[in-house]
Amino acid sequence: MRRLSRAAVAVSTAMVTACLLASCTASEGKAVPKLPERICWGGGAFAGSDVAPLLPSGDKAEFSPQSGDAFALTKELDSVTCTLYIDGNTRFQAIATRRNFAESIEWSSWDAADPKPLDLGDKGIIYDTGVHTYFTCEPAKNPRSPGKYIELRIHADHAPDKSKLQAALPALMEDFMAYAQRELKCPGGSAGR
Repeated sequence: MRRLSRAAVAVSTAMVTACLLASCTASEGKAVPKLPERICWGGGAFAGSDVAPLLPSGDKAEFSPQSGDAFALTKELDSVTCTLYIDGNTRFQAIATRRNFAESIEWSSWDAADPKPLDLGDKGIIYDTGVHTYFTCEPAKNPRSPGKYIELRIHADHAPDKSKLQAALPALMEDFMAYAQRELKCPGGSAGR
């Protein structure tokens, strides 16, 4: 009886070990899903090859339906979002919002993320998983007349290498800002570095 239970324990242990090894090998073999050459808003805002290294591995990459819409900010549509999901979870997001006054752009809710200033656009910040900036597309003519201030945000969640993410975020934001200026036909390229 004792030999039978020892044999059962040995077989059970071998099966559990084999299952664990198989699952480890399977998860180590996963890669970041392939992205299109250009992504977000009809494929213009970002190079897929610039975003892919910032993403965690997974089986499936999907974009939210509005990610393929045209990039347009009007009085009726003051914000556009491109969301990339890996296996159903948000892992990369780019957001552009039109503001009437520069004073309405407020990032104090990000203070807990200990942001650092970023010299890009009119004002920018960078933190461990994201970057924000804004630029003036059309300045207000007086304190009560609205202008056109464009706030841009990029957030990458669960990046496999935080130092690569931190190094890549400013360049991604610079691309995003140039794209937004071009698409919104902002005069004079006011978002320069």
